[in-house]
Amino acid sequence: MQQNDLWVFGYGSLLWRPGFEYVERRVATLRGFNRSFCMSSIHYRGTSVIPGLVLALDADQQGECHGVGFRVAPDMAEDTMAYLRERELISSAYVEQIHSITFHKGGAADAVCYVMDPSHEQYVGGLSIEEQAVIIATASGSAGPNDEYLFNTVAHLVELGISDPELERLMTLVHAAD
Repeated sequence: MQQNDLWVFGYGSLLWRPGFEYVERRVATLRGFNRSFCMSSIHYRGTSVIPGLVLALDADQQGECHGVGFRVAPDMAEDTMAYLRERELISSAYVEQIHSITFHKGGAADAVCYVMDPSHEQYVGGLSIEEQAVIIATASGSAGPNDEYLFNTVAHLVELGISDPELERLMTLVHAAD
């Protein structure tokens, strides 16, 4: 691992559609945040008329989020960051931050993380899991149906050996609402 390599932490759609070249992918944990459907999506998985929900990192001192660290070679870092900023900062609801991630097989790195801004109008933390299920079951946006986003995320977490009981329960509720 080169000291000047760029690491990016993925916890939602980056797991299954990173959209950038990487040289390594490692299962990792980010402490101090929870993976949460706390962002209203008016672009990719919903519209301004019928907003969807997408995952974000919601600050919680006791929280932890299991995901993936993507290592990007130095010669691809600038292009990767330009791509990520266009994709993730579309509405300024995310804040780009650097946080330490710990790899499940040992080691750690500082990684670019996209964290929810709780003061942004798209922040909808505190919705019950039942409310989330109804929204996810019905919304759709430019990137496709909102439920597809949930199903793909859960499938890729399972593939990586990561258990997220809350997302699995949410998936069951969304299936029941369809």
